[in-house]
Amino acid sequence: MTLALTITGSGPVVDRLKQDRSAIRAGLTEHGAVLLRGFDVGGVDGFADAVRALAGEPLTYTEQSTPRSRIKGNVYSSTEYPPHAEIPLHNEMSYQAVWPLTLFFHCQSPPETQGATPLSSVREVYRLIDPSVREEFERRRWMVVRNYGDDIGLRWWTAFNTDDRAEVERLCRAGGVEPEWIEPNGLRTRAVRDAVHQHPVSGQPVWFNHVVLFHESSLEPSIREGLREIYGEDGLPNNTYYGDGGAIPDNVVDHLRQCYRRAATRFDYQFDDLLVVDNMAVAHGREPFTGPRKIAVAMAEPSQTPR
Repeated sequence: MTLALTITGSGPVVDRLKQDRSAIRAGLTEHGAVLLRGFDVGGVDGFADAVRALAGEPLTYTEQSTPRSRIKGNVYSSTEYPPHAEIPLHNEMSYQAVWPLTLFFHCQSPPETQGATPLSSVREVYRLIDPSVREEFERRRWMVVRNYGDDIGLRWWTAFNTDDRAEVERLCRAGGVEPEWIEPNGLRTRAVRDAVHQHPVSGQPVWFNHVVLFHESSLEPSIREGLREIYGEDGLPNNTYYGDGGAIPDNVVDHLRQCYRRAATRFDYQFDDLLVVDNMAVAHGREPFTGPRKIAVAMAEPSQTPR
């Protein structure tokens, strides 16, 4: 599988998506990602129309894990981390009970240097992981612990799009999440998920989780040490464990990180690039960058009907 299939052309991208929808969907299944280059996306409205043409109505970003802004409707900014920060490879919303199957990235303004959205086949990541490491996760699963507070992490009303505690509890129950209120304004949640899934089309096993991105070893060492000293291990914004609550050793997470990198590829953004990603076939991340980098994102096709 080559990441990603590149389609070049001109004119409105939505016309090309409508005209060649079946072929583009087939290319997405085969390659895991499709890059459309040289077309006119048509701004935010055109981007939303492109999502609808290929994958249906854009989804709302729920149970938010990173700071981002709503541009218009269900089109959002990419994660608003400082330019020097790298975002590790991951699959969008893999910590949730329902996740988007298809992701869209629109380059509104390319960076001056780096700033790529690297891609990594999670089928290949699964193959590269040491079988004993993989078996332990398949047997024990993985747990995500998240904290929402006044001075750490996101505010819970931002993440859940409501300030009604009863509604937050309802959403948590529906998504298999255990909520714990930490007074006066804090919330801690726990959820146990599978680390390995089957791709819905190919049926092949894929490494689909947030184990690396949310693990405390992905923090800069000085920040990790400071947060632990102030809040304790249970108070970090995000952390991951084995599903039974056991600690995941740093060297195991580093091995997983290296597997992602070995399976990764990258490309440099150009203005009006439209990148479409199969979220259960390919992980994505973000390189550090310089310059104005502005990427709009959207998601579509829920993995199942939300309960």
